[in-house]
Amino acid sequence: MSKLLQMDFPFSGPFGDEMAESLRELALSINDEPGFMWKIWTENRAQNSAGGIYVFETEEDARTYLDKHRARLEELGISGIRAHIFDINPTLSRLNHAPL
Repeated sequence: MSKLLQMDFPFSGPFGDEMAESLRELALSINDEPGFMWKIWTENRAQNSAGGIYVFETEEDARTYLDKHRARLEELGISGIRAHIFDINPTLSRLNHAPL
């Protein structure tokens, strides 16, 4: 069963197009993570936060990526990282156009 990983953390920028440019290589590398299906990047300039919504094939894949990304963020001095892994209800999600 697919698993959704939700992450957010304090982030002071860059945002928008600058974020897209500076994090392009990271974004491309995520495509190669085991079990990765898709990601929506999130940002909130007003609250100085960023994160993402990811879908992985298995909980093990989601947890492996979470551990890797948390360590990467902590190496950059980012703390206050919040993360949750959820089951996905595919029947209801498809009714609301989820790309599953």
